[in-house]
Amino acid sequence: MADTSPPDMDTFVRQAREWLATVARPRTERTWGEGSDSVAVFENWTAEQERVETDRIRAYEQAKFDAGWGALNWPAEYGGRGLPMAYVLAFRREEATFDVPRRTEMFSVTQQLVAPTIAQWGTPKQRERYVRALLRTDLIACQLFSETEAGSDLAAVRTRAVQGEDGRWTIDGHKIWTSGARVADLGVAVCRTDPDVAKHAGLTVFLVPMDAPGVTVRPIRQMTGGSSFNEVYLDGVVLGDEYRLGPVGQGWKVALTVLAAERLDAGNLGLANADQAVELARNLGRPLDAVERDRVADLITRSYVQRITGMRVAEAIVAGQEPGPEASVGKLLATDTMSTTSEVVRLLLGPELTVDSGRWGTWAWTEHVLGAPGYRIAGGTDEIQHNILAERVLGLPKERSA
Repeated sequence: MADTSPPDMDTFVRQAREWLATVARPRTERTWGEGSDSVAVFENWTAEQERVETDRIRAYEQAKFDAGWGALNWPAEYGGRGLPMAYVLAFRREEATFDVPRRTEMFSVTQQLVAPTIAQWGTPKQRERYVRALLRTDLIACQLFSETEAGSDLAAVRTRAVQGEDGRWTIDGHKIWTSGARVADLGVAVCRTDPDVAKHAGLTVFLVPMDAPGVTVRPIRQMTGGSSFNEVYLDGVVLGDEYRLGPVGQGWKVALTVLAAERLDAGNLGLANADQAVELARNLGRPLDAVERDRVADLITRSYVQRITGMRVAEAIVAGQEPGPEASVGKLLATDTMSTTSEVVRLLLGPELTVDSGRWGTWAWTEHVLGAPGYRIAGGTDEIQHNILAERVLGLPKERSA
């Protein structure tokens, strides 16, 4: 009988490090002032640049998948190795020490949000068609959730999907704040299919091909100058019933599967830029004064607290448990770390933050400072996370509806 037990962890880590060394160099070999100094929260790319960067990251993800490192905790039928979550976390720790392509939000949405949701709710044909392709990033997915009228209340969406006598669905509506819609192949859309029942009960989710007739993507200009977000108009988009994900009227449950994964992934946001701000302090070219030292030390402390909270989430996942309040706390800590990073950088750079001196690692910080406040809204607003903690953890009375 073949041995199906997980490999020895030390051996696994060594093999992972050996493979990573064949595709990237260790970050310790990168000196201050070399390579890109981008610390953008939301990338400032043209449409062409976004496609080029997406293809570059995709090439790495595909190579990782093909080498057996891309879907470690997934079953073999999806190209995985069926390993416990501890091995996924061990690989990520090693990967973080190498100068691999920096993944944009689209890749975590595709591999960590949409692929598991289709695996859970999809039909056998949908799972066969989409899951492996999403894990390997042959297909890129985006979320068609938010709407201008609904705000943070996902159950209040107005985009309509009506089923005709031939069984096909016609979708009409407008989605907003969609990251990566210009390069996505597939959009996961929450639509209202029954306006006469309670708002949570009248929703259904669809997998929308982004090149389908009637789908129009319009970039939203950000104050950084880039267009990471988009409006997506769905005007008479006709889809067969094979594009419906999950039962009719069960869209709220399907969407919660996506949102749960999104909040679990939010705890690591901003840490790379916090580390970069600490390196800036070390390479400023002058001694720090007492106030600057205090603020840098505070940033280091906050980032470690965020990391420890992330470890608690990971510990729960490894133990096969559903993470508790630490998932919402992690999101709040992430936005706090981002805000503190901006404050430290403004203090360290002064006028160099607003005037391009040509010095590496200075002017680039404008994109972090301008972009970081957006994450107080993205992935579930800070106010929503506070409500979750207050009502579900502390047992406080629910907030009154308007």
